[in-house]
Amino acid sequence: MLKSEPSRQPARRSLHAGGLTPESETRAQHFTLAGSASYLGLIPMPSYFTPDLFRFLTRLKRNNNRDWFLGHKDEYERFVLQPALRFITDFAAPLYEITPHLVADPRPSRGSLFRIYRDTRFSPDKRPYKTHIAMRFSHPGKDVHSPGFYLHLQPGGSFAACGLWHPDPATLFRVRSAILSQPEPWRAVRRLLNWDDAAKLSRPPRGFPSDHEFVEDLKLRDLGTAVEFTDAQLCSAKFMTLFVAACRKMSPVAAFLGGALGLKF
Repeated sequence: MLKSEPSRQPARRSLHAGGLTPESETRAQHFTLAGSASYLGLIPMPSYFTPDLFRFLTRLKRNNNRDWFLGHKDEYERFVLQPALRFITDFAAPLYEITPHLVADPRPSRGSLFRIYRDTRFSPDKRPYKTHIAMRFSHPGKDVHSPGFYLHLQPGGSFAACGLWHPDPATLFRVRSAILSQPEPWRAVRRLLNWDDAAKLSRPPRGFPSDHEFVEDLKLRDLGTAVEFTDAQLCSAKFMTLFVAACRKMSPVAAFLGGALGLKF
């Protein structure tokens, strides 16, 4: 799965297409060239996030209204938005080493970074802003349910994840069918599953054997794995290394689920 020195041209095209400034693209190219040495500790890696990010999110939780947010938007851009976009930019190169089929898109909208604005149209909760920051690294052209990598930043509750959360019935059927047809690969992947809040059927799904050795897995409606991070880890200069290691650890889940859906990894 890993490649010794893959061509980085696709990653650079993706960054350029995202409308980055020359300074941002230079930063990404530096990370690409220095990446392997950085993993070995030969070149200091940048610290992307600071305690100011968590302080801003904590204050936003207490003041979740438009007037407060607009009055502190400069803090949001300085401590949250810009560091997140820099992180996405620099993650493009190590992500390409893990797999060339997932994308780190640093555009501030319609890219890897989720909007901070909540969709309140059909919710009784009308608070306008999310109190966490999230990023996804998925297949190009696919929606949020594409099995890829996810990063969630929240005071005292940050984590990386990989899997399928609330997939539609057709997607679940394909994954369950893959579990039946590929029992040995699944046996290795299932050891990584650790979502405590994964939804599960009370009975085996219709059309699947009730006496199968993986019947409990067939009941799952959410499938995935996660790696938790402390606030201190998020704010350290080693966080990129930690996140890359987490993605490598979770990659068998992405590969199996993606394969079940006909997606390359």
